[in-house]
Amino acid sequence: MQNNSDGAESIPFLLFGDKRKNNPKMSWAWPFKARVGNGHDEGNNRCPACDARPDFLCVGAQKGGTSWLYQQLGSHPDFWMPPIKELHYFDKLSRTKAAPPRPRDERDLCFMEGIRSLSGQSHIDLENYARLFEPKGSLLSGDISPTYSMLNDEIIERIVSYFPNLKVIFLARDPVDRAWSQLSMGVRLGMISPFDVTDIEEVIQNLLNPGVLSLSHPSKIVARWKRYVRPDRFRTYFFDDLERNPTELRRSILHFLGSDPEKPSGRLKADYNSDAGRKKLRLTDKVRAHIARFFKDELRACATSSVSSPSWSTILISLSRVTGSPEPWPEPVHRYNKETRSPSTVIAPCVRSIPHANGSKD
Repeated sequence: MQNNSDGAESIPFLLFGDKRKNNPKMSWAWPFKARVGNGHDEGNNRCPACDARPDFLCVGAQKGGTSWLYQQLGSHPDFWMPPIKELHYFDKLSRTKAAPPRPRDERDLCFMEGIRSLSGQSHIDLENYARLFEPKGSLLSGDISPTYSMLNDEIIERIVSYFPNLKVIFLARDPVDRAWSQLSMGVRLGMISPFDVTDIEEVIQNLLNPGVLSLSHPSKIVARWKRYVRPDRFRTYFFDDLERNPTELRRSILHFLGSDPEKPSGRLKADYNSDAGRKKLRLTDKVRAHIARFFKDELRACATSSVSSPSWSTILISLSRVTGSPEPWPEPVHRYNKETRSPSTVIAPCVRSIPHANGSKD
C-alpha cells in the first residue's frame, strides 16, 4: 500500500468501469485458485455448504431507503443483522472512517473482530467474508452497502459465482430526487462545499461529481447486476412505494427474503423514518426541471428497461417548462405480479406526449 500526502494509507477502490489491471494493489483470495470455465471443478469457486454466508445483498441505491431497510430487518425476529449497516467490503475493504456502533452482544463482538481482521488484508477474501456471518446461526442476514451499485462486472461475477444462492435487492429512486438528496446529505456532513442551490451551473457541477453521477444511473446498475444474478434471486423495489405504502413494501421484501411478513419488527413501525426532520437543500421547480433535463436520457432508459415507478414519467413534465416542447415518454403499465407479490412494469407500445406547463398537448 502507498501512503498519501497526509501519511494515511491509500486504498484502491474497485468501482465499475475499472478492471483489476487498473488496481495493481488489489488482488483476490480464492479457496482453491480455480475459476469457473477453466477446466477446474466448479465447486472450488463456491462457498462451502454451511450457514456462514450472507443470505442477501442490498446494493443500493444510496438515498433510496437502505437505512429504513436495515432498521426494519435488524428489528425483525427472523434476522440477525451486522452491527454496522454498510460494510463496504467489496469496494473499500471495510476501511471506512465512520465509527461503528457499540456492539450489543457476543455475536456483534465476534463480527467486529472478524471484520477488523479482514480489513487488514490487501485482497478480497470471500471465504473469510462469508465467515463474518457465522453469528447469525439459523437466522437470515445480509450486507446492505449502497455503493456496491458501483462494483464492476468482474467483482459481481465472482461474488455471485461464490454465493450462487445469494439474493440481491436494489431500492430504486428517481435520479432527480436521489441525486438532490445525496447533495443535501453531502453538504450536511461537510463532504460537499455549500453552494448556491439556485445557480444552475453550480448545481450541474455538483451533479458531475463522480461520487454523485455514478450512483445516479439505476438502469445501468440493475442491468449490470442482472447479468449475473438469476431472475428469481433479484428484485428491484421503489422508493415511491416506501413513501406511499411502506407496510406493503416491507411485506414484499420480507417475503422475497424468506421471512415471515406477519411478524412485527419489534416496536418499529413500517413507516418509521430516522431521516425525518433532517435539513435538506431547497429544490425549486426551475432547478428540478434542469436536473430532469440533465438526467433525461437516464429517465428514458429506466422506462424502457422497466426500472421505473409510475411517478417517474411525470418528471419530464418539469423539463417541458424549460425546453418549451413536450417530451415523448413510453407509457408504463403497472401490473401486480402474483408470483413475486410485487408490482411489475411493462412498457406499452404507445407513446404519449408530456403536456406543456399550460396544460396543452401536441
